[in-house]
Amino acid sequence: MRTIFLTLILALVFGSVLPAQAQTAEQLSLRVNKQKKLSRSRLTIKFVSLVEDSRCAEGTQCVWAGNAKIKVLVTTSRGESKTFEMNTNMGARGDSLGGYAIMLDSLTPTPKNNVRIDRNGYTATFSVKKLSR
Repeated sequence: MRTIFLTLILALVFGSVLPAQAQTAEQLSLRVNKQKKLSRSRLTIKFVSLVEDSRCAEGTQCVWAGNAKIKVLVTTSRGESKTFEMNTNMGARGDSLGGYAIMLDSLTPTPKNNVRIDRNGYTATFSVKKLSR
């Protein structure tokens, strides 16, 4: 009985400690040709360019949702860098570098019917989360 009671106490103590260690993702939004250094991860992320945007325009009916692809340069505090291509719907939405996962959450603006979007007018929103070992 004493062993069961001790096991339950330890499970409660360690069970309440582990969720407190879970990290939330850092969020950031960048316009094309802009970069920002994240405080927690100390990664620098640069939204290099829009590669393509074939997403279905608002107000139209499409056979498929389409895809937007962007190019991103990520640099660690140690100087290691890597260029990623991230997608909104098809292909890789993110990658990892220096023990962190970098994900493309959204890309705005969404195409509109008969409206041309300046290639430098896009904003990408990213989340960065530490990978567990």
